[in-house]
Amino acid sequence: MMKHSIENIQIGRKKRLWRWWFVNGMLFITSLILCAAMLMLGNTIYPANEVVRALLGEQLGSVNFAVNTIRFPRMLAGLFAGFAFGIAGNTFQTMLRNPLANPDVLGITAGSSAAALFCILVLQASNSVVSIVAIVAGLLTVILIYSLSRGRTFSVGRLILVGIGVQAMLSAVISYLLMVGAQEDLPTAMRWLSGSLNGAQMDAVYPLMITVLVCSPVVMILSKHLSILELGEQSAISLGLNTDRTRVLLIFASVCMIALATATTGPIAFVAFLAGPIAKRLVGAGLSTVLPAGLVGVNLVLAADLVGQFAFEIRFPVGIITGILGAPFLLYLLIRMNRKGSL
Repeated sequence: MMKHSIENIQIGRKKRLWRWWFVNGMLFITSLILCAAMLMLGNTIYPANEVVRALLGEQLGSVNFAVNTIRFPRMLAGLFAGFAFGIAGNTFQTMLRNPLANPDVLGITAGSSAAALFCILVLQASNSVVSIVAIVAGLLTVILIYSLSRGRTFSVGRLILVGIGVQAMLSAVISYLLMVGAQEDLPTAMRWLSGSLNGAQMDAVYPLMITVLVCSPVVMILSKHLSILELGEQSAISLGLNTDRTRVLLIFASVCMIALATATTGPIAFVAFLAGPIAKRLVGAGLSTVLPAGLVGVNLVLAADLVGQFAFEIRFPVGIITGILGAPFLLYLLIRMNRKGSL
């Protein structure tokens, strides 16, 4: 009987692993297709061979400018920002065991946005300064929210409520900055606030790339610990996990990615919120959703940008398209949680 049970468990695990690899493979292939579409499509459609030749440095006139100067940085910004938003959002949702506990709702994105906007409108700072200030502001926002939500016991509900309040306060700061900012800078600021890949440049994309390549492996290495944290504080401690150190590492890596992504592309709405739940639905229970969530984030950003560019007569920033997708899902989730008594 026991041998039969063990065999069933092993078969079930193999099926889940196969599903995990299959989902990640399909998401990766879809990402490659979307990346190719980002490079080929525009006011002028270039065939794949010309795009590859331009990327390899061959001089093809206008193809080089369109591909290397405009489309390639735009594609990389969407790729790495989507990956950063997806992984960071999933990390907070899993760690705090609540789908509402993502950087958008908690006010972390708003903190980085307010700081970046201050640097852009008031200080006229360089991209490197904006990136550093955005990271520091994101970390300070996390510390502020955690400090204000502390009580005798840790409560995710209290943390979310405090985060919503901090987000409202920071939104007021953003509105004030838009009011006092120079008139000629407002169109750029508004486009940035809506979440946009327009005008992405390699000097701004490089810091994001480096941060994602350094921080995302940290989160992936800690993914087993993240799954243990999902069991609850007491269970995690009883299993020998140093919960404080694990949380600090996960939060620091996630906030760095969120802050740099926000500084580069603006706060692309709902990607951090949607990526984790979608990844969990695709992968199923029992296995890490860190990598799938990152790939879902990539697909959401790149697909939404293509839809915003070519599906309508007017071109919309990517954040507007993701907002249209995310808002109904947020309402559905709130209704569902309210029926279950989770709110």
